[in-house]
Amino acid sequence: MTLLGDLRVAVVASALELPGPELLPERLARAVARVLPVDGAGISLFFADSRRLPLGASSPAAAIAERLQFTTGEGPCLSAHAEERPLVADEATIRSRWPAFYDGLVAHTPIRGTISLPLHDDLRGIGALDLYTMPPNDVTSLSLTDALSVSAEVAALLRDAGRETRPGEDGPAWLDAPAAERRSLVWQAMGFLNSGLGVNSTDALALLRAHAYADGADLDELARRVVEREIPLEHLALDHDSPT
Repeated sequence: MTLLGDLRVAVVASALELPGPELLPERLARAVARVLPVDGAGISLFFADSRRLPLGASSPAAAIAERLQFTTGEGPCLSAHAEERPLVADEATIRSRWPAFYDGLVAHTPIRGTISLPLHDDLRGIGALDLYTMPPNDVTSLSLTDALSVSAEVAALLRDAGRETRPGEDGPAWLDAPAAERRSLVWQAMGFLNSGLGVNSTDALALLRAHAYADGADLDELARRVVEREIPLEHLALDHDSPT
């Protein structure tokens, strides 16, 4: 069977454990990690330069790696998106180019290599596929041609599922992925800061990121605590009002 044939079979097989159209990205991520010589995969969308929406990850470590990039505001997927090209990074490259992301990656995951691929087709400019490796695997184990072929199939499967949207729906069912719902709390928390502290969205996100990084938390979890009023805005305002 061909690589893409193996991918399709793996996607169908994962539906037994992960039923429901909103879980398609997670099924795809697991299938990608199964058919390529990598240890994890994640799929995400960018609907603004600073707003990244995770859709599905193949494992807890892959999900953590995505949240670390979003929390620190740096990482290979963000750079690949900005540069509009595939980006392959071994441990030395990650350490030197994205040090804050690297520190979190080493502290919280066994991942030491990344391959970040912008998606094309209907997702050109907004979609991304991240691949992760752990020792003894490394990024040299993967054929970039195979990775690009798989990323094209992922984009096509998401596109086809998106075109099956029922009347009255705002978009593809896979946009309701659990990871995306969790990330939406960040936008809500930013709105709290907009109105409560009188800061714009850019400064609100920067303030949330600074607090999350200082506390060793991921930004999604900090946002949940802000939205549920476990962290009062007055606490966040302390750093905002402090002189630099």
